[in-house]
Amino acid sequence: MTNEPKPISRRQRWGSKRRYSVLLSSELADRFERVARLRHGAKSALVEEALDRRLNPEKYPLLDEALLRRLDEQSGSLATLIRDTAINTEMISLFVRYFLTITPPLQDHEQKPARILGKQRFEVFVAQIGRRLASDRGLVMDVLESIANHRPDLFATATDDMTEKPLAAKEGQGAAVVNIKPNGQDTGPATTGKQHG
Repeated sequence: MTNEPKPISRRQRWGSKRRYSVLLSSELADRFERVARLRHGAKSALVEEALDRRLNPEKYPLLDEALLRRLDEQSGSLATLIRDTAINTEMISLFVRYFLTITPPLQDHEQKPARILGKQRFEVFVAQIGRRLASDRGLVMDVLESIANHRPDLFATATDDMTEKPLAAKEGQGAAVVNIKPNGQDTGPATTGKQHG
């Protein structure tokens, strides 16, 4: 009596694993084949590992921790960028309003020399910006640190609007008017109106 080997069922051959048939796009299939060749043909193990990472991310905390750390760094950088942008916007807005408020219009014969001087000043301004960008320190940070060290109460006491009020007129005199040069310098008060005898 001969003992013939019993056929092995699929359940015994694969153990607790199940068989699936999937359809892949040509591009993904080519990449899958290349990776499988690097893994010496372990296609089932490759698919199982990918599904396990996708369906059980808590088993692979290193990837999540690195991603969260990177997101925290980007959040800090974004907050710094938003703060600096707000500071620059307020600074430029205040400067433009103040400049337009105190700068009188120039006479026709003064406009050409003013344009030449403005061009020269702008070239110096651009050169200073280039030096600041090339260095590790910015002017805004230097100014803020200087204020914090020497005048920490400045932000609480500084007025928002620097409006000029007419000087009080003495008895018998007209209202005082402040004369301002084209460069913004104050030439001192000048009275208007006649004195009453």
